[in-house]
Amino acid sequence: MATKYSVDPGAPDPSYLGFWRERHLCTLTTLRPDGTPHVVPAGVTYDPAARLARVITNRTSAKVRHVLAAGDEGAAVAVCQLEGRRWATLEGRAFVRTEPERVAEAERRYAERYGRTPSPNPSRVVIEIELTRALGRG
Repeated sequence: MATKYSVDPGAPDPSYLGFWRERHLCTLTTLRPDGTPHVVPAGVTYDPAARLARVITNRTSAKVRHVLAAGDEGAAVAVCQLEGRRWATLEGRAFVRTEPERVAEAERRYAERYGRTPSPNPSRVVIEIELTRALGRG
């Protein structure tokens, strides 16, 4: 019998959500213009009520360039974290947001999850991922 790893990204079970509330470094996978994956470490926050994952970053980063290159429909991306036998992946369409209130909300959530307030950065943006799929075992 196959094991089911699919999770509703808007209504995860308590163990899956709890895993996303713990402090873990994640990876963000974007696609380069040639279609090859670009995988980088990232701090990620998960907001199931909004069906969003957020990554704060500098507007000049490669990940931002990759998301912007995908155009108005957003970029297909994935974020993942793991610890031992527990793992969780969130997939969706990413968009770069520059609005101060969206960046501030992402910074607030980052500080809540990672236990430290990000240092001021006037070049900070947030990559918001509109979630379409969640997988894992929390």
